[in-house]
Amino acid sequence: MIGLLLWVGAALAGFDPKCDGLAKPADYDDVVQSDFLQNFFALSATLSPVHGVVPHVPGRGALGVDVGIIPPLNCYQRAAYNYTKTEDTNASPFLPRLRATFAFPTRGLVAPYLGVAYMGPIPVGGLYNVTFGAELGVAFRVLAPVQPGLRVHGSLLRSVGEIAGPVKDGDPVVQDLYVGSTVGVDAMIAATPFTKVDLSPYLAVGFTDASTSFVVGDDGVIVANQHPYFGPTMSVGVDALIVDHVRIGAEIYMAPGGFSRPKGLGPETSDRGFGAYGHLYTGRLRIAWEFGGAKVKLGKKHAESGS
Repeated sequence: MIGLLLWVGAALAGFDPKCDGLAKPADYDDVVQSDFLQNFFALSATLSPVHGVVPHVPGRGALGVDVGIIPPLNCYQRAAYNYTKTEDTNASPFLPRLRATFAFPTRGLVAPYLGVAYMGPIPVGGLYNVTFGAELGVAFRVLAPVQPGLRVHGSLLRSVGEIAGPVKDGDPVVQDLYVGSTVGVDAMIAATPFTKVDLSPYLAVGFTDASTSFVVGDDGVIVANQHPYFGPTMSVGVDALIVDHVRIGAEIYMAPGGFSRPKGLGPETSDRGFGAYGHLYTGRLRIAWEFGGAKVKLGKKHAESGS
């Protein structure tokens, strides 16, 4: 199977000179490698929190920018096509997108909120990429100064262009189509904001499912993902409101490795190969302008606001 090239410029033909002398791993498998690459970029576009248990006090919202870091892949992870070529996956290290969030008025002990994110269609090195994400969550005002909560989230990544690089120089440029989607649920817990900049550390733990589809334009073949990611995810971060209207967030996002038991594959296909089905460890940032009602002061009122 052919690997993927997303968020980058023109594809490289053949083997990257930087990877010369690379020994083919004993457990290398084209299916596992292709599925790893498909899952990796779907997970890179997940809509993780980058905010506390609830993004704002009730009645406030924010509009800003999220920036996700796409970690570089090494030569072993970029090799494809029976180890005869490498894909140029490291040209763009960031995934930016607009993001809006709003916290609805509290209902009893429940503080609900909604968030959406979007980017595109923007051409990047001959590729046209679109990302969309949405989240719906609630915080529970039961354990202040510690706040628990739940959120569900989904994301969609669509890329059109020369995704699979040519096998050799001189091959024609043909557009491919990659679609990756995720859906997941998180349990969250955060400290009630404290200090003069309303700093709130948080933790989110959940499960995420990734589905992908890749259509090779050269021959119209649809590359099925036989090892789709379904496994745990975790976010550890901080959220802060400074100078009344500027909200910032930073987190470490982890997808340590899913599990899959595909049926109908021969013994030559590793059930848990070196691709590990799309594990991801990365960082994500958020900066936004917060608007709405007056900022709730620190102390008892702040703890009771559901923030």
